[in-house]
Amino acid sequence: MASASIARSETGDPLLLTPGPLTTSKAVKEAMVHDWGSRDAAFIAINRAVLEGLPKIIHGEAEFVTVPMQGSGTFAVEAMLTTFVPRSGKVLVLVNGAYGLRAKKILDVAGRANVVHETAEDTPPDLAEIEQILAADPAVTHVFAVHCETTSGIRNPVEAIAALVARLGRRLLIDAMSAFGALPLDSREVAFDAVAASSNKCIQGVPGLGFVLARKTALEETKGNATTLVLDLHDQHQAISKTGQYRFTPPIHVIVAFHEALKEFLAEGGVAGRGERYADNARILIDGMRALGFETLLPEARQAPIIVTFHMPKDPAFVFQRFYDALKDRGYVIYPGKLTVADSFRIGCIGDLHAKDMKAFVGVVAEVLKDMGVGLKSAA
Repeated sequence: MASASIARSETGDPLLLTPGPLTTSKAVKEAMVHDWGSRDAAFIAINRAVLEGLPKIIHGEAEFVTVPMQGSGTFAVEAMLTTFVPRSGKVLVLVNGAYGLRAKKILDVAGRANVVHETAEDTPPDLAEIEQILAADPAVTHVFAVHCETTSGIRNPVEAIAALVARLGRRLLIDAMSAFGALPLDSREVAFDAVAASSNKCIQGVPGLGFVLARKTALEETKGNATTLVLDLHDQHQAISKTGQYRFTPPIHVIVAFHEALKEFLAEGGVAGRGERYADNARILIDGMRALGFETLLPEARQAPIIVTFHMPKDPAFVFQRFYDALKDRGYVIYPGKLTVADSFRIGCIGDLHAKDMKAFVGVVAEVLKDMGVGLKSAA
């Protein structure tokens, strides 16, 4: 049976229940319909406002600077790792998903020594094992952690990790790609040298700009570390500080849209306001899907309100591609699974989505399951 209506954003696009790119506001989209000169004073002022505003989100405006990096979030992570880890350094990579594994691959390609502490995708790092590794290997200079692993949606305990790393005299680098702007990260209480994020996640901009919030004193020590010209954060920071301009062509429309997204972020109440809306979205989604018989991968204590992983139903009538296509036909785009521990799919809670959207989505899922002949209460 066809849905009575098809879900659409305020600009007529399908709703993206994904971890980014995500549904953006009309104002963010409209910011991109103008052309700007990269060396024009108006654009330089917009870019400066973006760079100066981001450290405030981690309460780090006195100690941190923003170093932007053209490209996706992975560009920023690779820039962070290959700039902050010297050629003689060694990294302990905490892995419980695809993005920890990607960091290891970056380090391998860059020729940086590394060791891995890996747990299952539904399991946070083991602090006792981390301590043992660091105590046994004084060559380890840095630890890399992912704040929210979107492979599963798990929230990793970066605060506890940071305390341990600091106590043992090492330096922490954080991938906060899917967490920045929604999960608190207070640089006054959590010790780290740098955190990487991007424009198209919880700030709700569009893809194309990564950035690293770098502790000033740590960044000053990184000259000569970088393995590539383009991804050299020290050189990028020096150029922008002196001229207000990027070394190479910036993603102008992305930055202008990000500026608008930051204004909306602050108007919503910053991390507290946005995090509360996402948490409400996640609660509605999880409660609604469980009522239909779905099971979540993660327990509540480990679940970040960013993206939720659900086990595939065991009912033979459930075919994921049919499920996905039927939801897309009704205006909702979800995310396939990426786990090795379970056959699963994922649904995002972030972007310009609100309680009414999540409630409507759950209703459409019930409708699709009925059309597929999947028993609602026995879906899992």
